Amino acid sequence: QVELVESGGGLVQPGGSLRLSCRAPEGANIVYSMAWFRQAPGKVREFVASIRWRDGTTDYEDSVKGRFRVSRDIAARMVNLQMNSLHPDDTARYYCALKSRFDGRDDDQKTYPFWGQGTQVTVSS
Repeated sequence: QVELVESGGGLVQPGGSLRLSCRAPEGANIVYSMAWFRQAPGKVREFVASIRWRDGTTDYEDSVKGRFRVSRDIAARMVNLQMNSLHPDDTARYYCALKSRFDGRDDDQKTYPFWGQGTQVTVSS
């Protein structure tokens, strides 16, 4: 199985920005989509954003549209999440996920067999 590694989390003031990154071992798996999910304390894990590896098609949860941008680096087997205009409701642990084939909606966490350990994002003054 592929072990994903996230980085870039931290503490940021409301209105600030963070850029998260996630990479998979080279050649470990065929990438169909990579995605970001997040989970706040006491809440279920929810979809944030995804990107199709072949054509770069993206999808976003409604609350982050216009503020977050997901991108990919094919050579580095890396996905990034640029987060702007952050507010306290964005506070959560952010997880990177990967799937190697089309087996459901890109926003469905059950379709992603490979995950990272997460990186904490805290938005507070």
